[in-house]
Amino acid sequence: MRDIQNVYIIGLGAIGGAYGSRIMENCPETLKVLVGGSRFENYTKNGVSVNGKEIRFKYVKPGSTEEKADLIMIAVKNHHLEQTIRDIGPLVGPDTIILSLLNGITSEEMIGGVFGMDKMLYSFCVATDAVREGTNISFSNIGKVVFGDRDNSAASDKVKAVKAYFDRVKLPYTVPQDILRELWWKFMLNVGVNQISAILRAPYGRFAREGYARDLMTDASREVINIAQKAGVHLTEEDIQEYIRIISTLSPEGKTSMLQDVEAGRKTEVEIFSGTVCDLGKKYGIPTPMNDLLFRLIRAIEDS
Repeated sequence: MRDIQNVYIIGLGAIGGAYGSRIMENCPETLKVLVGGSRFENYTKNGVSVNGKEIRFKYVKPGSTEEKADLIMIAVKNHHLEQTIRDIGPLVGPDTIILSLLNGITSEEMIGGVFGMDKMLYSFCVATDAVREGTNISFSNIGKVVFGDRDNSAASDKVKAVKAYFDRVKLPYTVPQDILRELWWKFMLNVGVNQISAILRAPYGRFAREGYARDLMTDASREVINIAQKAGVHLTEEDIQEYIRIISTLSPEGKTSMLQDVEAGRKTEVEIFSGTVCDLGKKYGIPTPMNDLLFRLIRAIEDS
């Protein structure tokens, strides 16, 4: 089995910062953060704090090393992915494992199309309420990483290596039998709660209880269920109830990543949420009126 000793995180937002801080608590010698441009100067000058504690990450500029990584964890926004793929190129060796923690259902193929799908493990994070404000990151629930091969009937060498590393750094994880179904489940969750929270400026607490906010969330999610079933992925109404149960475990004041983006005036990931739903709806001949509307509403918010 591979021994993971040299790890890079790309993207020091809420997720990258939270998971990076856990690694720094337990195996700091294994971790570096790849960061360029003004962010490098900002982080090295001002530092990054997680739950009120300054974390002394080791920062590395893209192109400054050709040292090969054992594991690369990508935690950027989707609109930064193309640049990230260019930045990590020198770090990818024959035995490098790549985890893409991005939202959506397309990033693995984009990265694997450049470096080879043999480098990839499908992955996402769930049940975290991490929030970033400037260089300050906070969370009450770190959640977990869900990852695996396309076929998880038998654990591969890559999966075993990442499991062993996550055990060492005490990062919670799950390896499901059907990772593609789980990816679609997380996509359904994001399409629902991320977009409605951004429009309503609503924290998780609004969706943990019955009401119009939750109704809107489930209406958007049902369009994903209809498309998933046409695409051969078995999602049901029970999957919506499962993510409502997860939302109820998060901080009521916690915020989705899209709500954080809207409040900070940043570009959102609407293209990979309702944008993808609408595109797939056209492909499969399935109406998506709710997500058609959500796409235009969020675009209007961005324009303002």
